[in-house]
Amino acid sequence: MIIITVDKKRIIYKMGDTNKKENQFMTIYDERPLTKMPEEIAFDVSFEPTRFDMSKYVINNNTDEVIGIVGKDFKCASHIDFYRQVRDTVVAELSDHDLEDATLTWRTARNNAWTMMDMRLPNVTHKIATSKHETDVAQRIIALHGVDGSCSNITLFGAIDFYCTNGMVTGEYNTIKRKNTSGFSLESFIDELYRSKEDFTQQMGILQKWADTTLTYVNVKEVLEKMIKSDRKAEKMLKLYNQERITRGANVFALYSALTNYSSYADERNGFALRNTGYDTASESMWKRENEVSQWVSSPIFKELVA
Repeated sequence: MIIITVDKKRIIYKMGDTNKKENQFMTIYDERPLTKMPEEIAFDVSFEPTRFDMSKYVINNNTDEVIGIVGKDFKCASHIDFYRQVRDTVVAELSDHDLEDATLTWRTARNNAWTMMDMRLPNVTHKIATSKHETDVAQRIIALHGVDGSCSNITLFGAIDFYCTNGMVTGEYNTIKRKNTSGFSLESFIDELYRSKEDFTQQMGILQKWADTTLTYVNVKEVLEKMIKSDRKAEKMLKLYNQERITRGANVFALYSALTNYSSYADERNGFALRNTGYDTASESMWKRENEVSQWVSSPIFKELVA
């Protein structure tokens, strides 16, 4: 592990065997003020042809490294241009109080070609009350950007539960997504982002409805078995729900908290450890879990619980 201090903030690099590049396991976790972005993602890209007419190499102009191979129609903004405009759009209508304690957490993968910005606004909160306890939920905004074709341009409006620090993305209705093709325009993406910012109060109303909707053990077991294709994963998720139920009560919000526990942690706390593939994809894998949870919550099976 290497710890570097930048602007009095600690950047932690978790690395495996540095003598074998293919075995590096790197995650950048960096909380900075809203005006700062990691130097690691501050690069432009260029493209060079491959031997095949339908593809081209993606080059990191700072290091001259090849960081991907994409289709001939692929185009993209730089990380800095994308995130600066997303950030400015998101904060445009927020008050100074809303932004006072806001943080940005950055994650990268694939030699910094895949990136994720996680903005958390602890002063924009709403209480969710179950039969057993109350928790404060704050607004959370996620943006993803890839310069190697590994992901589309995505912005999601979610929440963070202060009780357990689980990240929450409640479904596809609050997602802006555009592919990096020849028809992609950063300007039109930002325009759509302006029009589609989710009403946080409305989102919290959904969570409160889930907290008010009681469940039986049989309900939960059947839903998990139908919704999750892996029997082993469904069994582990049921154990997580039983843990959440003790604190939050037997309701849909407790079930949702179990799902978001899976997408927020990858260790002995929940039994869903990440498998070390030998590649720099840990952050990307955790994002895929968040997307998986979003799809579960958007499924007809889950929606029937609160119909």
